[in-house]
Amino acid sequence: MATVTAGSLSLASRLSRSTSAFKPFLSSVNNMVFSPSFYRKFGAKLRASSSTARVEATPGSDLNENEAKKKTLACPICYDQLIWNGDPVFSVDSTPRSILKCGICKKVYSGNENHLDLTVTSGSKKYGEYRPASSELFRLPLVSFLYERGWRQAFTVWGGFPGPEREFELMRDYLKPVIGGTIIDASCGSGMFTRLFAKSGLFSLVVALDFSESMLKQSYDYIKQEENISKENLILVRADIARLPFASSSIDAVHAGAALHCWPSPSAGVAEISRILRPGGVFVATTYIIDGLYSFIPFLSPIRQNIAQFSGSHLYLSERELRELFTTCGLVDYTCIRNGRFVMMSARKPE
Repeated sequence: MATVTAGSLSLASRLSRSTSAFKPFLSSVNNMVFSPSFYRKFGAKLRASSSTARVEATPGSDLNENEAKKKTLACPICYDQLIWNGDPVFSVDSTPRSILKCGICKKVYSGNENHLDLTVTSGSKKYGEYRPASSELFRLPLVSFLYERGWRQAFTVWGGFPGPEREFELMRDYLKPVIGGTIIDASCGSGMFTRLFAKSGLFSLVVALDFSESMLKQSYDYIKQEENISKENLILVRADIARLPFASSSIDAVHAGAALHCWPSPSAGVAEISRILRPGGVFVATTYIIDGLYSFIPFLSPIRQNIAQFSGSHLYLSERELRELFTTCGLVDYTCIRNGRFVMMSARKPE
């Protein structure tokens, strides 16, 4: 049996007192290291050491951090870095007043009242292109107005979507490796996830991206109405999912909520996402799968082809289809979560 002497008790007592003196210091260090602000300041530098494609910013330097963020924006025609002429601060209010120019094709891009227009046809007055019905539908102001006023909530009823807050909690596990980086909320709609990303403080820059001007305006209005959301390090960009205006290997994470089935070409969109993700970057997406009893419907496969040709909306009949979509576009470590017809998928770009 071990014997404890008076001397050893005295020593233990002294050690306990000396250790307790450091507890406030250790507590403050712990709070600092695991706080969102720590990730925002030092995340870019930590990731820069693992990839030559990243731009390293000096921790604590807002100017250098903003310059690094601007270098992620690229011409959707040439994919060359855009020359920024405007407010040095990245924010919802400053970016629409900025002017960007491509150093190769010399095309000039500018913002309007609430977003930057970085589409190929930006600036055209007469020329325009019409998209499939599934894309044009979301450009209607009425649909943008209704999106968070019943439209998106209906997904829970018929599709098993858990709802924005629960979906955000589910995707946080997938996004842990890229906390502190830049995230794009692709096909952001009215910005419900954009606002959740911004309020979380987990990312150094949040980009709300959509092709619909009315959706971006609705997103802007919601952002301005919220008092507990920072307007800095948050920008709204109009862009084509198949021609993303970002430099290759420059983005840490991309989220696409309830969007894959609406893209004119899902493979073109996922391939572009794969291009802009840095090595180790994460793509998280949600959609729905028509399987189970629906798989016994006769001629369902040719029917969905007709639906896709007519409306531009894509129906997925199995998880295998989605896995192949991700892997054929260069992503690895595919995984998914199911809830009824709802599916959340995640994959990353190889390092």
